[in-house]
Amino acid sequence: MPTSSQPLRHIVLNNQGSPERFTTPNSGGRQFQFKPRDRQQHGQMLLAQLQEVGRKAQEQAKIVSSSQVVEKGCYLEFESDLGYDLKVESLKDTRQKIKLVTVSESPDLEGGDSRIKATVFVPEGKVEYFIKKVEKYLDPAKNTAKGNPANQPLINSISTIRLATLKSFWTDNELFPQENQEIWWETWLRTDQETDEERKGVVQKVRRQAAHDGLQVKESEIVFPDTTVILVRGNASQLTYSLFLLNAIAEIRRAKETAEYFVNLKHGEQKEWAEEALSRITEPIADVPAVCLLDTGVNQDHPLLKRSLSAQDMDSFNPSWGKADHHGHGTELAGVGLYGDLTALFLSSGPINLTHKLESVKLVPPSGQNDPELYGKITVECMARAEVFAPTRQRAYCLATSAKDSRDRGRPSSWSAAIDQFVSGAIEQDRKRRLILIAAGNADPYAPGTYPDKNLTDEVHDPGQSWNALTVGAYTEKDSIDPNILVGWTPLAPRGALCPTSTTSRIWESKWPFKPDVVFEGGNMATHPDESSPDFLDTLQLLTTHKDWRSRLFTVTGDTSGATALAARMCAQIMAEYPQFWPETIRGLLAHSAEWTSAMCPFPQQWPTSKQEVERILRIYGYGVPKLERALYSARNSLTLIVQDSIQPFFKDQDGTIKPNEMKLHALPWPREVLAELGETIVEMKVTLSYFIEPKPERNQTKQPSGYRSHGLRFDAKAPTETSDQFRQRINKAAREEASVLTSSDADKWLIGPKLRNRGSLHSDSWRGTAVELAEKGHVAVYPVVGWWKELRRKEKYNRTAQYSLIVTIKTPDVEVDLYTPVSNLVLV
Repeated sequence: MPTSSQPLRHIVLNNQGSPERFTTPNSGGRQFQFKPRDRQQHGQMLLAQLQEVGRKAQEQAKIVSSSQVVEKGCYLEFESDLGYDLKVESLKDTRQKIKLVTVSESPDLEGGDSRIKATVFVPEGKVEYFIKKVEKYLDPAKNTAKGNPANQPLINSISTIRLATLKSFWTDNELFPQENQEIWWETWLRTDQETDEERKGVVQKVRRQAAHDGLQVKESEIVFPDTTVILVRGNASQLTYSLFLLNAIAEIRRAKETAEYFVNLKHGEQKEWAEEALSRITEPIADVPAVCLLDTGVNQDHPLLKRSLSAQDMDSFNPSWGKADHHGHGTELAGVGLYGDLTALFLSSGPINLTHKLESVKLVPPSGQNDPELYGKITVECMARAEVFAPTRQRAYCLATSAKDSRDRGRPSSWSAAIDQFVSGAIEQDRKRRLILIAAGNADPYAPGTYPDKNLTDEVHDPGQSWNALTVGAYTEKDSIDPNILVGWTPLAPRGALCPTSTTSRIWESKWPFKPDVVFEGGNMATHPDESSPDFLDTLQLLTTHKDWRSRLFTVTGDTSGATALAARMCAQIMAEYPQFWPETIRGLLAHSAEWTSAMCPFPQQWPTSKQEVERILRIYGYGVPKLERALYSARNSLTLIVQDSIQPFFKDQDGTIKPNEMKLHALPWPREVLAELGETIVEMKVTLSYFIEPKPERNQTKQPSGYRSHGLRFDAKAPTETSDQFRQRINKAAREEASVLTSSDADKWLIGPKLRNRGSLHSDSWRGTAVELAEKGHVAVYPVVGWWKELRRKEKYNRTAQYSLIVTIKTPDVEVDLYTPVSNLVLV
C-alpha cells in the first residue's frame, strides 16, 4: 500500500470482463423516403435510359481490346432527385457480380438540398438485370401483397440512369478539373480480387497501360481491403482513354500537398540559460520511451538535444534529403517534445530527470516544389523506419505536417486511412498497434474574418480526421503582455480559449468523429489599435530550441504544431510510468484526463442543458485540456480503474450468416459502502472507451461511417435502479429475451449522452448524481456495433478479436473521503 507521501498509481484490471453472447437491441431504423411517381411514365423513362446505356456500353467496349480490360462490363451512374435519398444498397448484387463503386453527394448550386449519385460496375450482359427490375415495377401482376409496384423503393428513388464518365468517380469536394488541366490524380483502383497475386496483376496492368499512354505514375501505392491507391499525372481526357476504359477505377481525387510551417525567429536567450539548465538535467537511460518526430529533421547537435537524440535514432524518407533540419520546424518541435515550454525549464531550479528521449524521421523535403506523393505511404514508411531503430521501444509518433487545404469535411482520405491502417496493425501478422498524435492544422491568422468565428469554418486539415490518431488542437493560457514594453497591445484570445490559429470540425456532418480530440497550449496573438490585423508576439509563444544553435540557441513556436509536440511529450511520460499500457490506453488517458476550461464551457458547476451546445464545444475543443497529474495518478478521493481487454465482435453462425458475437460485462471493484455513507453528496463518474478500427476508405459508403470502420464498440453503465440482470437485459437482446421486465437507463445524467458520444473510436462521457446512486452502478458493459468485418464476408475477418481500453474514474468533492483504499484492498485479495 502506498504511503501518504507516495503517488497513488491507477488500478489496472487486465482481461477483467465477463463475456456473454450478444445481439444488438436496436432494430429497424428510419423508414426510407422515396419520391412519389407516375408509375408508367417513370418506368418507361428509365427503360429508355437503360436501353440507351446498353447501346453506348457496346460502343465503348470496342475502343479497347478485351485483353486490356480488368473486367468486362461498364459503369452506370444512378442519380436521385434533389432532396431525396437513393436506395444505394439495392443497386448491388453479389450473385450477379454487380458492384457498388462510389457514392457521392452533389449539392444544389443554389445551396440547400443535395442529389445522391452512385456509380455501379455492371458486368458484360448484366444491364438486363436492371431492365428486368424496371419491367417488374411496371407490371401490375407483380405488385406486392400491399398492392405496391415491385421494386418501388429502388425505382422511385432513381431520377436518372446514364453511362458513367470519369467525372462519375470524382469524390472530392473540389470542382472536377478542366478537361485539359494536368494534375496529379489520387487514383483508387478496384482490387477486390481473391488473392494478392491477382490484385498485383490488376495494378500492374493499369501501370503498363498508363505508361503506354504517356501518363506519369508514382511507384508508391497504398493497399486497402478492396482498393489500391496510386498517383497518376495527366489530364481528364488522358485518364478517360487510358484508365477509365480498363474498368479498374473505383474513385478519383486530387492528390494532396503538405503544408510546411514557418515561424518568425527571434534572437536567442543568453547562452548561460542553457548551460545552467544542462547542469540540472539527468539524461534518460537507453530503453526509455521516445517522442518520434515525423517532420523536417532535427539538428541533433543542439546542446539541449544531443543527450536525448542519438544519431542512430535519426533517418530520412529520402536519403538524399539528409537527416538535419533544413528550416527549423523539426528542431523547434524537438525542444517542446522533450522539455515542454523552455520558459518553465529556465524558471525552475530543481533537478530535471528526463524519462523519455527523441527520435526523428525526416518526412518533409528540404527544398523545391516536389511532385505530390501518397503522403499516407510516406508517413507509414517513416513510422516503420523508426521501428528499425529499436523494434521494442515504446514511442509516441508526432506528425505536425498536414494538407494545405480543407476539403475532406471529416471524410476519410488515403492519408488518414493509411495512418488508421498502420496504427491498427491490421495488415501485419502480429497486429502491432501504435500511438500517433496529429496536428489539427492551422487556420490562416491573416485571412479575412474575425476570431473566433473564422476558426469555426476553417476545418481540421487532412490527415487530422484519422479515427485512430489522437488529433490535437490548440488553446492558450498566454495572455500576459508588459504594457510598458508593448504599448497598446492586447491579447487576441481570452485566457483558456481557442488558440487564434486552431482549426475545428464545427462544419463537419455530425456523423464524423469529434476533432480535435484534445487541445494543448498553442500560444496567442495580439492586436494593436494601429494595426489592421492581429500579429504574433514572442511573449505569447512557446520558447524552444533553434536550428542554428551556434548563433542563436532559442526561438519561439506554437500553433497546433507546438500543441501536438506537447501532447506527444505527455504520452511518452505516461509510457515511462506505465510501460504495460497499450497505445489505446495512452490515447484514452489523454482524453480521460481532459477537462474544459471556463472559457470553453461557461458552466463550472452546472453542465450545459442543451446537447447542441455540448456538440458545439466538442467540435471546437474535443474533450478539453489533458492534465498530466490526472493521467498519471489517482487520489484518495479520485479513483481511476483501467481495464485492458479484448472482444470478438462477430461470428459466423451455422447458417452462414455473420452475427454479433459477444459483449463484455465488467463488474468493477467498487467502494459501495463508502459511497453509500456519503448519501446525497453530488459525485461524478467518468468513463472512456478507446479502441482502434481497421479502415475501409472507399467512398461508396460515405453516407454511413459504419462502412469505414471494421467494427464499432460502445459502452453503457448500470443505472442505480437496475439489478445487474436487468442491466444485461437492457443492453443485450439475447439476455432480454430471458425476461419481460425492462428498465430505462439514466441517460439524462450523462453530460454527452449515449446518442452523441458514439462518434469515431474514442468515446468519453461523465455521469453526475448522488453518491448513493453511484454506489449502485459499478457495472459497465462493452458491446459491438456493425462494421465492415461483418458485411465483407469474403475477407473472413468476422472471427477477429479487437482490443480495447476501458477507463473509469469516480471522484467526490471532499478530499478527506478515501475511495482508493477499499478498492485496492479488494483487488489485492
